Amino acid sequence: MDLLTYTPQAKFAQQHLLCLQDYTPDEILQILSLAAKLKLQRRLGMDQTHVLAGKNIAMIFSKPSMRTRVSFEAGIEQLGGHALFISDAEIGLGTRESVHDVANVLSRFVDGIMIRTFRQSDVEGLAKYGHIPVINGLTDDYHPCQVLADMLTLYEHKGRLAGAKLAFVGDGNNMANSLMIICSKLGVDVSIATPADYAPQEKYVVWARRNAVASGAKVTITTSLEEALAGADAVYTDVWASMGMEAEAEKRARDFAAYQVNARVMSLAKPDAIFMHCLPAHRGSEVTDEVMDGAQSVVFDEAENRLHAQKAVLAMLMGKL
Repeated sequence: MDLLTYTPQAKFAQQHLLCLQDYTPDEILQILSLAAKLKLQRRLGMDQTHVLAGKNIAMIFSKPSMRTRVSFEAGIEQLGGHALFISDAEIGLGTRESVHDVANVLSRFVDGIMIRTFRQSDVEGLAKYGHIPVINGLTDDYHPCQVLADMLTLYEHKGRLAGAKLAFVGDGNNMANSLMIICSKLGVDVSIATPADYAPQEKYVVWARRNAVASGAKVTITTSLEEALAGADAVYTDVWASMGMEAEAEKRARDFAAYQVNARVMSLAKPDAIFMHCLPAHRGSEVTDEVMDGAQSVVFDEAENRLHAQKAVLAMLMGKL
């Protein structure tokens, strides 16, 4: 399959990006295909400002992020639109003002909302009560924009998605959840290696295994690094203590010590396996400098692909391409 020439199987029917479990494999591939095309057009110097000319998006940040803010702001500007940053102090979502009221007010001002926050219910509430597209920039449950960028990166480096294998090492967190969902929908074998008490919630494992029945993917949940990484085309990790878990950092450092991705762990995967990380990375904790800066690392390709994947999401939801 060539993403640049991918032919949609049905009309794109989504109004929001809340969780990729809501999307069909075809809809995910439509976004990835558009992302690949937009990336190529950008490199060729082609003008893209007609795509979202005159459109505005409100960006709500309850959790700060350099990558999310810069990639969304740059992305919509490149498509001809404009982004407005709103901090948690300004909006007080659910405290100073209800989700219902915020959704209705912003629907009168702008053409879309991107929110990066803790509670998935806030994202869903904005979509329920508002009248404009809502994009999940990250919650404690999911990180859909990141895994779209991850699949674009995997495709670029391995030339395929279906039949490839991705191994995630670390905490069964929002990244593990989202990788299980998107990989299982696209036919990518996915294995999650975590300490015994940190496996992903069973709900997400059930979703992934149901997806895998249709796609032919394999879903493996294990405590064994050897089992998870055997035959892996990509090795992925994330921080051990996500934002809001600072009080657990010392305990998690002890519990995850054996799950650091270093040269020995990378050797358990295929010799040409790539290393992936959503960033920011805690060098010396979940990953060593040797791996982060090594020849197998594609972490900065991933970071760039946030821009292209999110431009595709913006275009599909707000531009109705």
